[in-house]
Amino acid sequence: MGDAEIVAGLPIVASGVTLVRRGVRVLDGVDLTIEPRSRTFILGANGAGKSMLLRVLHGLIVPDAGRVAWGRDTARPPRQAMVFQRPVLLRRSAAGNIRHALAIAGIRGADAHRRADEALARVCLAAIADRPARVLSGGEQQRLALARASALEPEVLFLDEPTASLDPPSSRAVEGIVESIHASGTTIVMTTHSLAQAKRLADTVVFLAAGRVTECTDAARFFKAPRSCEARTFIEGERL
Repeated sequence: MGDAEIVAGLPIVASGVTLVRRGVRVLDGVDLTIEPRSRTFILGANGAGKSMLLRVLHGLIVPDAGRVAWGRDTARPPRQAMVFQRPVLLRRSAAGNIRHALAIAGIRGADAHRRADEALARVCLAAIADRPARVLSGGEQQRLALARASALEPEVLFLDEPTASLDPPSSRAVEGIVESIHASGTTIVMTTHSLAQAKRLADTVVFLAAGRVTECTDAARFFKAPRSCEARTFIEGERL
């Protein structure tokens, strides 16, 4: 078993993670374990701390207290990626965006071209490989962002509401790509406002309220019988 395979089998463990912004505890003593190769969805109302938690888990933000570890070690796997609600794309072609990310990861030449071509084909964008990325539609840009992330073969993929600004057909296309990436063995950690989306895709639901984890449980159990009043109110609000 290779090193990457070993790392991919480790849980992500947040212990006492606290983040303060402008005197407010955005995250308040978060204890959380994300199982390897799972699809963990982070739910909660606006301002609950979902995006901040995702960034802390990914390593973009260092918490004011607590820590995030991979298994028993604080070392992070070398291959992780994050896709945002609004894709951050360079002034390059679609293929050029992917090759640039691969180059940063040390992958160049024929191997980079092959990976870029394969990644674009997986998201049905091969025909527009040479088109400037920033003139693509919103759905195409998000699929390109996912192609770029998948080309890195991440052990963990973090997704921050990747379908929030997309129409239903584009959202379903993105969901299919996420499912394909997960099927390859990648752990998925994703925030969403859509209960229907979480019902379709999640193995585990983490529910945040005012920066605290009120539930971390099997998705089916969460939707059938949420334990916290905050989660029950959130679910009932979407049904109205």
